[in-house]
Amino acid sequence: MITISIDPVVFTIGSIEVRWYGIFIALAILTVFLWTVWQVKKGARVSYDNVFAAALVGIPSGIVLARLLHVIDRWEYYGLHPGEIIGGGGLTAYGGVLGATIGVWAYSRFSKVNFAYLADVIAPGIILSQAVGRVGCTINGCCYGLETLLPWGIVYTHPDSFCPLGVSTHPTTVYEIIWNLLVFGVLLRLKGHLKPDGSLYMVYISLYSVYRLGTGFLREGTSFLFGLHQAQIIAVIVLAITIPLLAMRTRWVRAEE
Repeated sequence: MITISIDPVVFTIGSIEVRWYGIFIALAILTVFLWTVWQVKKGARVSYDNVFAAALVGIPSGIVLARLLHVIDRWEYYGLHPGEIIGGGGLTAYGGVLGATIGVWAYSRFSKVNFAYLADVIAPGIILSQAVGRVGCTINGCCYGLETLLPWGIVYTHPDSFCPLGVSTHPTTVYEIIWNLLVFGVLLRLKGHLKPDGSLYMVYISLYSVYRLGTGFLREGTSFLFGLHQAQIIAVIVLAITIPLLAMRTRWVRAEE
């Protein structure tokens, strides 16, 4: 078994705890932003002003929906503790992705930015940033898996970890890091080869949804609907939309210069 004894709390300021989770979430946001800026520098048909403006809208909208979906998923707790609804202690990856997508789409409606094209530019950076964010989850002990006897099971020993102490669980966050990096490689291979605009983003969100649907059966969580977790229900909805669109519309083209 693999033992993790790292203190999830980096330091405290008064009553405020600064966790590795929060640091890696900040690094994840920085990752997708820097990726997009780098793509502009390499010739993507988006201005730096558009990138900054989209970030100013997409980051807060992503955080808001990430928090909202978490609160809905854990309503049995938050319904009894409404004072804790506003906070950053719990976020959902799906909420962050979909919230940021909605925010950038709304921004594109009031600017001259081609949303589908911008989504394709950002897509590899999103999945890379999700891999970065899950490092924080791994240290934090949250998003943990079911008990397992497999030799690569993770056992948390620090009392500030969110995972039950001394119990070997599936390293679902590590599974996701590996999956996300594989998807990142796939997106780099497909980049510039798919039309119409928006196809690369749909490949990204589809592959991520396949993972979330499958890993939900190995991960602790609340039953949201039909015995499935909230993320699994969202994954089913996303796949029901994207798979037909990809099958009917997407075509392979020669790499763009």
